[in-house]
Amino acid sequence: MQRKITLKMRKMTKIGVITRGKYGNRLIETIFSKTDLNVVRTSVPEQLPEFIDEPDDFLGGLDIDNSVFDSDIVITYSLHPDITVAVAHKAGKAGVKALIIPGGAAKAPVVELQSIAKKYGMLIEVEDICCTLQEKTETKELCSCLSSPVLDINIDKGIIESVEVLCGAPCGSTWHMAKELVGTKVEDAPAKAGLLIQQYPCRAVRGNMGGIHESGEIHKNAVVEALNKKRKKAE
Repeated sequence: MQRKITLKMRKMTKIGVITRGKYGNRLIETIFSKTDLNVVRTSVPEQLPEFIDEPDDFLGGLDIDNSVFDSDIVITYSLHPDITVAVAHKAGKAGVKALIIPGGAAKAPVVELQSIAKKYGMLIEVEDICCTLQEKTETKELCSCLSSPVLDINIDKGIIESVEVLCGAPCGSTWHMAKELVGTKVEDAPAKAGLLIQQYPCRAVRGNMGGIHESGEIHKNAVVEALNKKRKKAE
């Protein structure tokens, strides 16, 4: 079972997304197909210099839609330490409440970003994978529907009858998993959930114990938690 999540949001709440090449597009697809969040999008070039001496000037010279900074929450897939810092400064000056930076610390100078966050009173979250996002006051509108997975599972005679996604990963993998779990034996569901997530074409890093493997473990645990809740209700 899949549902479109409707939020009672402030009238002016907006989510701004900065894409780079293929990165960020799947998030936008998930927002449009699974939520009623308002989205403003723009992009930075896929090919960028390795080092940028004047990031603020460089960003200002790009053909981007600056209305993205009128958003309450900005998610930037700039994936470049210099550009990300420039984005953070611009977001802070515009009054953005929260800046989310996927890609991990390797793509974002965390210490400098912490200083920027303090300067502007803006929440900055640097995440390796977005399904580890935790809801904060500034990100409630986003994280209540797109963050760490939360499921409601119905069982009939030891078989998964339906899986409702109450909150799912921004990349959309949770909904893929939910659909494929229907018809699975209860005892097989957690392991299958982790496998399905790892097979999904997520952009998370592969080949180490973090990244896509961590996402698989998170979803496996979400299935276990949902099944435990269902058992407790049945007792």
